[in-house]
Amino acid sequence: MAFENSHQFAKSLDRQDSLKSFRSKFHIPPVKGKPSLYFTGNSLGLQPKSTKRFVTEELDDWAQLGVEGHVHSRRPWMYHHKLTKKYLAAVVGAKPGEVVAMNQLTVNLHLMLVSFFKPTPQRYKILTESGAFSSDQYAFESQLKFHGLDPNDALIELSPRAGEFALRTEDILSAIETHGQELALVIFGGVQYYTGQFFDIAGITKAAKKVGATVGFDLAHAVGNVPLSLHKHDVDFAVWCSYKYLNAGPGAIAGAFVHERHAKSFDGPRFAGWWGHVEKERFQMRKGFKPMEGIDGWQLSNIPILQSAALLVSLEIFNEAGMKAVRVKSILLTSYLEFLLKDIDPDGKYFTIITPSAIEARGAQLSLLMLRDGKKIFNALTKAGAIVDWREPNVIRLAPAPLYNSFDDVYQLGLLFKKALK
Repeated sequence: MAFENSHQFAKSLDRQDSLKSFRSKFHIPPVKGKPSLYFTGNSLGLQPKSTKRFVTEELDDWAQLGVEGHVHSRRPWMYHHKLTKKYLAAVVGAKPGEVVAMNQLTVNLHLMLVSFFKPTPQRYKILTESGAFSSDQYAFESQLKFHGLDPNDALIELSPRAGEFALRTEDILSAIETHGQELALVIFGGVQYYTGQFFDIAGITKAAKKVGATVGFDLAHAVGNVPLSLHKHDVDFAVWCSYKYLNAGPGAIAGAFVHERHAKSFDGPRFAGWWGHVEKERFQMRKGFKPMEGIDGWQLSNIPILQSAALLVSLEIFNEAGMKAVRVKSILLTSYLEFLLKDIDPDGKYFTIITPSAIEARGAQLSLLMLRDGKKIFNALTKAGAIVDWREPNVIRLAPAPLYNSFDDVYQLGLLFKKALK
């Protein structure tokens, strides 16, 4: 599509937008009495307007039913974790029995590493990207130390080539082949939080499996953002949070995926809790853990109902919109933003876009490496009513979320950016 830097053109895109009605389903935070330009859905998604009703219904059931709400509430608490399964499966490309909402992201990551990182004297290394989100780095380091391994030896972190900002897929695949005989685990983020790069999940998984390594992904910045096919691509496990693109609220309940081939045959180590015990015997309170089939066997505790209700609201919106339509709009929104930014700073005096330009290698995020006056420009945008994200030492992240951002939002952000550069 040939873009234009004009308000009229942005409005024409909004008129053609098949998802334009979904914006009205969300609360847009005000700044100085006007709706803000909210571009931080990659950090915290906006609140759906129906969240309060869903959560209030659970509070009302608690007030009226007490403990009986576990079986007699309108959404019985005993089975609340099952309500989101089919929706989560559609978002991540899985079967309902392969996904569950539980815990927090890093808790789930540790649970998966306990089960799927099984080092031997020959295979003991973890391969990942350099500059992974700090929680992931800490998890990898602590798991290696738990096994008596030195992270300086056992952790392989891949960096982009000199002068580049994103990892080339060919370099990732080459590293997997080079270190293949030593690799116990290959694990990447689905989308790199700092650069916004969308990794080739299918290619990485295939290469890892070829050398005999287990493969997992942290989908914190990918879930609800980019198309995923975890089952089809044969990923062993994945984890994610739900407070970014999934709009389930600050500190929201997280989620996890385990491929169905591990459902019945899994005989490796795991940390167990009572909610992972076979459902029909759970309340017999007997010694001896018997895991449920599939990912449900990795559950530790009963689900926090208020958090689950908030997640259910957003997932119903995603189900109504459809991930295919979300992705189509996301590509157009982000491409239009890229066009406007390059039109504003054509010579690259103020910033460089470090997110890959290829649409298949990015999601709803552009990361701008600020070359001069970065913090001043960020502060000017904030003061003018644009809620964007600053990442040390010098990157501004912009994330147009398809469910609630409009093309007019993108155009107005462009105007504020142009003014801030002056």
